[in-house]
Amino acid sequence: MTPRPQSRARQVAVRREPVPTVRTDGHLLQARGVSPADTKSDRKPVQVMKFGGTSVADSACIRQVVEIVRKAAKQNRVVVVVSAMAGVTNKLVEAAARSEAGDGDSVRTILKTLRAQHFAAADALIPSGPRRQLLAAKLTKLFDDCEGLCEGTVLLRQLTPRARDAVWSLGERLSSPMLAAALEEAGTSAEAVEAMDVVVTNARHGAADPLMDLTRARCEARLRPLLSGKIVPVTTGFIGATEEGVLTILGRGGSDYSATIIGAALGADEVVIWTDVDGVLTADPGHVREARTIPEMSYREASEHAHFGAKVLHPKTLRALAQCTFPVSVRNTFAPSRPGTRITPEGAVKSSGVKAITAITDVAMIKVGGPRIAKVHDVLGRTFAATAAIRADILLTSHSSAQNDICLIVPAAQAGPTVESLRSEFGPDLRMEVAEHIRIDENAAIVTLVGQNLGATSGLVGRTFAALGKKKVNILATAQGSSDCNISFVVEKKEVKAALNTAHREFKLGNPQISRRATKRK
Repeated sequence: MTPRPQSRARQVAVRREPVPTVRTDGHLLQARGVSPADTKSDRKPVQVMKFGGTSVADSACIRQVVEIVRKAAKQNRVVVVVSAMAGVTNKLVEAAARSEAGDGDSVRTILKTLRAQHFAAADALIPSGPRRQLLAAKLTKLFDDCEGLCEGTVLLRQLTPRARDAVWSLGERLSSPMLAAALEEAGTSAEAVEAMDVVVTNARHGAADPLMDLTRARCEARLRPLLSGKIVPVTTGFIGATEEGVLTILGRGGSDYSATIIGAALGADEVVIWTDVDGVLTADPGHVREARTIPEMSYREASEHAHFGAKVLHPKTLRALAQCTFPVSVRNTFAPSRPGTRITPEGAVKSSGVKAITAITDVAMIKVGGPRIAKVHDVLGRTFAATAAIRADILLTSHSSAQNDICLIVPAAQAGPTVESLRSEFGPDLRMEVAEHIRIDENAAIVTLVGQNLGATSGLVGRTFAALGKKKVNILATAQGSSDCNISFVVEKKEVKAALNTAHREFKLGNPQISRRATKRK
């Protein structure tokens, strides 16, 4: 790479000027370009539509998205939230890592490939003319800025969290102007909007959380006038900014979260998550052939479903909806006539029992226990303090008070730091011990039953364990009672598929037609 001026490496793609604000009665408000009367002039429902990476993977996919948005915009006031093209964020993560390693050649190759990919899509979507020229200038600027930032990182061999967020966010910032231009080309008024202008977050780079009061004000100031003017805002998922305008990201896969944040901020009538499957499924179809679409779920069920391994929704997606009542739908971009899954505050009426089976395999089981641990004071409190100190995500816990034995399940990537923190915490108590009292098992997986009123469903646990026992699936640990919407248990990784299929059949969750065909083949 040819070195660029240092100023570009320091400044690019990490900061935007904040939207002008005024203070009234102690509350932060955004300067608005529309009067309250203007917002009442159009009574059409507000619909936020999020399109994932596979939905905008290439020009053909983007054309399909354009048709979906155009149709919706005839009946609703539509806000679009768009992800990076499929696979692009992974490439940017690699580019950031290669920059920190000082590998400028690899970074240049990655960005050159991504340039070609995006310009090919842009050329296919927009014929030659002023609109293409404007789009090309925007894409060029974004790529040049990212290249400058990577060059600065290569020289310093230091990737700050702020710089990492800026590099990782490039894919969404490229998708937004492309889709907006494609909508304009198809005759639908649209405008690309940076999420940095509307989603205000804290400064936790890599996994920022929204500041909803400020976000609500920014959305009203920036998006409401466009909606009132019958213009479709096309904003970037996955991204936000601090109050000072410094770019942040919400975490990998966070575009779903962006959609519900914006939906909550605008008081939307519906959020639709467009993806490449027919909705939320009863199980991972890669493991369970009879998996089917769930017609309706509650917010709580969907949140548990995502938290315990389902990939359709980001685990944080429903956090922004604590006091909202609008539905969130999950639908298939490539089969838009199918109804998908409807997620509502209460879910289906009188819908108790198991609704889905999920699994997380990329985890590790950590056990704290042994003769000496039984004599240590406040083992449980100190264990959680030690894990909290390193911000470990505890997915499941099991505790035997008699011997102070504790079982923790954490993401595999956090297992090493978690064990190190625990050994540091209990080291003084165990310094004279020969036996290891803190052990790690990387051959574990969590399987979870998701549904409503599971605690009140008689015999559910017995049925589950009896069915698994017949298939010789060994239960290593279990957790029940803390939530009425899930029951989780731990098995060996090699037994996940058997556990999922056994439980799926036990609770008759599969599509009857598929099940009958499978029986005939046997």
